[in-house]
Amino acid sequence: MKLHCRSAELSGTGQRRTLQPIKVLTAVSAASSVALRGICRQPATERAGCVEGDVAASRPCIRILLADDHPIFREGLRKLLQSEPDFHVVGDAADGLEAVELASSLKPHVLLLDVAMPRLGGLDALRELASTATPVRPIVLTAAIHRDDIVTALQLGAKGVVLKDAASQVLFESIRSVMAGNYWLGRETVGDLVQALRKVSPARPGRGDQFGLTLRQLEIISTVVAGLSNKEIAQKLSLSEDTVKHHLTNIFDKLGVSNRLELALFATHHGLLVGQN
Repeated sequence: MKLHCRSAELSGTGQRRTLQPIKVLTAVSAASSVALRGICRQPATERAGCVEGDVAASRPCIRILLADDHPIFREGLRKLLQSEPDFHVVGDAADGLEAVELASSLKPHVLLLDVAMPRLGGLDALRELASTATPVRPIVLTAAIHRDDIVTALQLGAKGVVLKDAASQVLFESIRSVMAGNYWLGRETVGDLVQALRKVSPARPGRGDQFGLTLRQLEIISTVVAGLSNKEIAQKLSLSEDTVKHHLTNIFDKLGVSNRLELALFATHHGLLVGQN
C-alpha cells in the first residue's frame, strides 16, 4: 500500500512542497499487526547530516549513496547516517542497476551496496562500475556473504565488507577508513588490497616446485605481492625489465593466472611467498 504524508512542508520560500510517498509493507503476525503510517521520503539533499564546502566543519563532508532492495532498511540507514555530522546521503537505489546509474549521475564518494538485489545483484553492479571506471568507493553491506564472494568483490573494486548485524560505529568507521584510502573487512581496517586478500584467503603451506616455479620466479612473485612495479623489481633483483616481464609471462602460464591481482591472491593462498614457508 502507499502511505502519504498528512501535511505538506513549507519550503524556504514559504511555498508548500509535496513530499513523495514511499511504499511500505504492513507486517502481520499471529501475535500482533503493525501498521506504519505517515512515513515520507524527502529528497536526499535535504536529509544530509553535513553541507559540502562548510569551512566550519571539523571533517570533510562524505557523499554516500545507498543501494538495498528493502525500503524500510534504506530509510532507517539514511536516518542513522544523517546523525553523523560528516555524512551526506545523496540518494538511494532499490536495485543494482539503479545503483550504477545513480553512482554515475550523483557522484558519491562511497556506495553502500547490498549483494542480493533484483535486476542486477551487488557483484554484477561492481562489474558495471569497474567497466565504466566510476570514481566511487563501494562498501558491501550485507546480511551474509561467502568468503569467495568477498574475494570477488575485492577484485571487482569493493573497498570494504560490513555485515548488517555490525554495530553502527563499525559502519561509521568503515566509511571513514575507506575514505582515508584503506580497506575494511568485518570490524577492522586493512592497509591495502594484498593485506585484504590475505585476510580473507589465508595462506596454506605450499612449495614452489609443486607448480614448476624456480627460486627466481618465487622471488619475483613476492615482489609483485609487495606491490612493486616491473622497474622496481628489476632494480631490487638486479635484472632488466625485459627479463622481469619474461619471468612474469612464464609465471602466469604456470599458475593459470591472467593479471597481477590474481597472482597475488594465488600466491598468498598457496604459500608461495619467499620466507613464508
